[in-house]
Amino acid sequence: MSKENSKKFVTKETFLMALKESFIKLNPKYMIKSSVMFVVEIGFFVTFILSLFPNIFGNNPGNLRGYNVIVTIILLITVLFANFAEAVAEGRGKAQANSMKKTRKDTKAKLILEDGSLSIISSSEVKKGDIVLVEMGDMIPNDGVIVSGMASVDESAITGESAPVMKEAGGDFSSVTGGTTVVSDWLKVEITATPGESFLDKMISLVEGAKRQKTPNEIALTTLLVSLTIIFLVVIATLYPIANYSKVTIAVSTLVALLVCLIPTTIGGLLSAIGVAGMDRVTRFNVIAMSGKAVEACGDVDTMILDKTGTITFGNRMASDFISVKMHSKEDIIKYAVISSLKDDTPEGRSVIELSNKMEVEINKEEYMDLDFIEFTAQTRMSGVNLKDGTTIRKGAAESVKTFVKNLGGEIPEDIDEIVNSVSKVGGTPLVVSVGNEIYGVIYLKDTVKPGLPERFQRLREMGIKTIMCTGDNPLTAETIAREAGVDEFIPECKPEDKIDIIKKEQAKGKIVAMTGDGTNDAPALAQADVGIAMNSGTMAAKEAANMVDLDSDPTKILEVVEIGKQLLITRGSLTTFSIANDVAKYFAIIPAMFTVAIPEMKVLNVMNLTSSTTAILSALIFNAIVIPALIPIAMKGVKYRPMKSEQLLKRNLFIYGLGGIVVPFVGIKIIDLVISSFFM
Repeated sequence: MSKENSKKFVTKETFLMALKESFIKLNPKYMIKSSVMFVVEIGFFVTFILSLFPNIFGNNPGNLRGYNVIVTIILLITVLFANFAEAVAEGRGKAQANSMKKTRKDTKAKLILEDGSLSIISSSEVKKGDIVLVEMGDMIPNDGVIVSGMASVDESAITGESAPVMKEAGGDFSSVTGGTTVVSDWLKVEITATPGESFLDKMISLVEGAKRQKTPNEIALTTLLVSLTIIFLVVIATLYPIANYSKVTIAVSTLVALLVCLIPTTIGGLLSAIGVAGMDRVTRFNVIAMSGKAVEACGDVDTMILDKTGTITFGNRMASDFISVKMHSKEDIIKYAVISSLKDDTPEGRSVIELSNKMEVEINKEEYMDLDFIEFTAQTRMSGVNLKDGTTIRKGAAESVKTFVKNLGGEIPEDIDEIVNSVSKVGGTPLVVSVGNEIYGVIYLKDTVKPGLPERFQRLREMGIKTIMCTGDNPLTAETIAREAGVDEFIPECKPEDKIDIIKKEQAKGKIVAMTGDGTNDAPALAQADVGIAMNSGTMAAKEAANMVDLDSDPTKILEVVEIGKQLLITRGSLTTFSIANDVAKYFAIIPAMFTVAIPEMKVLNVMNLTSSTTAILSALIFNAIVIPALIPIAMKGVKYRPMKSEQLLKRNLFIYGLGGIVVPFVGIKIIDLVISSFFM
C-alpha cells in the first residue's frame, strides 16, 4: 500500500469492500458474536414479519404496516452501519496485508545438501533446519539465522526503508526475514521457521485481523454490554403489562424500537472497530503487535525500562569540547585535533570536525589531505597523522599519548592530569592530543543524549509512567547521562540478568512494565516484561520472546507505542461513556411520548416537546442509527490523547463525552422530529 493511501482515512477500494462486507456480515452466525447488534438484528426480523403481517402478534392498534416498514428499514440501516464500521477497520488492515503478500513470492531456493552440493527447490519446500545459500539478487526463502557470510539485505518489503542493512553471522544482526532480498555478496542461512509460520506470515494474519483475539478489557466491556442488554430486555418485557394496566396500547414494533434505543447500540456497533483500528494504528507506525492484548497493555504501562546505548544516547561518543593546557590556546588544540581527524572515518573522528565547524574555526583542510594517516589499534590506543615536515600529531588514550611524548623527549604539562580526571569524573572520555613532543590539550568525548528525549520523558512523567535507564557504565557516568536525559531512575553496571530482576520487582508492586531489546541476552527480559518490543534488526530469539516487533529498529519508538495504547483505551472508554449517556437522552425522548396520552402528568418529562409518540420513537431510532457512522472517524483515528494524570483525564472525558453524550441526542432528536413531523401531520 502506498504511503499516500496509508494516510487516507478510507480509500475508494476500502470503502467499496466495506460496503460489500456490511451485507455479508448480516449472517446471524457472525452477528451473534456481538450480543448488542445481534439483538438489533433480531428486532429487524421481528419488525420485518410485522411489516408483512401487522396483526400476527395480536394486539396491534390500527394499520401499522407503513410504520412497521419504516422501523424495519431503520433497524436494518443501524445493523449495516455497525457492520460498516468494523469492515472499514478490517479493510484498512487487509489493504496493508495485501501489500505484504506481494513480497511472499514462490521463488527458488538453493538448498545446501550434506555433501556440499546445491539443489534448486521451491521456497515453499524449504523446511526448518535446512541450510540455504542466498546470493546477490536472491530472495531469502524464509526466516532464518546466518551461519556464514556477510551481505547487504534490502528489507524495504518489510520495513518500508530503502537503505539496505548489513547482516553477518554471529552477534545481534544475524537473523534474516523471509521475503527480503540480498543486494550484495552472499549468505548461508539456517531456516528457523516452517512454511506458513514465518514472521511475514504472522504479520499478514495479524494485520488482517483474522486471528485477533478479544483483549481482557474488551471481554470486560462486552460482559457489561451483555448485562445492560439483559436488563433492558427485562425492562421492556415488564413495560408491556404495565402499559396494558395503564390502558396504553403499545405496538410490538414500538417495543422493539424502544429496546434498540435503550441498549448501548453505539458502543456495541463500534467496539470491534475500535480494537481493530488500535492494532492498525500500531501497524501503520511500523510496529507489529503479536496480539491486541499487547497494544492494550501499552495503555496501562506504569514503568518503562530503557537501555542507555542506542536508546537514550546515540551509542557513539561524540566530541563535546576542546580543552587546552595552559601553555597553548584553544584554537591550537582545535586546529591539530581537526588535522588528526581529517581521515578518521570513525563517528568520533567525524564529530571532531563537526564540532570545529560549529565553533567556526577556519582550517585549510585541502592542505592536509595527502598526509600519512596512522589508524587506531588496540595496541597503540592512538591514531593520527604524520606531517610532511616530519611532525607527528597523535590523539588517543591519556597514558598512551603521554608515553609517546616521553619517548620523543617531551615533557608532560602539569595540568594535563587534572583535565583528564575532570572529564572522566563527569562520565566523558578524554582524548589527549599531542603535536611532536608537546601535549596541546584534550578532546572531550561524551555519549550524547538524543535530542528531544528530556521533553518526551517529561510527557511520560505527566502520564504517571516511571522511566528506568539500564547501563553498563559506572555509577558516575550513569548519573551524568540520567540527569541529562531526565529519566527517573538509573541502574549502573547493569547485567542482562539484572534487567529481569528489575522487571520482577516492579511487577511485584503491581506495575505494568515495558522494555525494548534486540539481543539474545535481552530475550528473557523481553519475555518477562508485560510489553516487550524487539528490534527487527535484532536476533530471532529477541523477536520470538517479545510481543511487539519494531520494523524500523528504533528503540525510542516505545514512547509513541505507549501513547497509542493509551489512546486505544481512552477511545474505548470515551465512546462507551458517550453511548451510555445517549441512552439517558433517548429515555427522555421516548417514554414520556409513549405514556402522555394515558398519563397526562408525564407530559412534564417531555422536555424536548416532541410532536407525537410516533415521531418521538422514529426520531430517536433514526438518531440511534446515524450516530454510529458519525463516530467511525473517532473510532478509527482515536480520541486525541494529551499527557495528564488519570484523574484529570477522567474528568475531561466525562465532561466532553459524558455531557456531550446527553446534549447531542437532545439536539439531534429534536431536529429530526421537526423534519419528520411534517410527514405525519
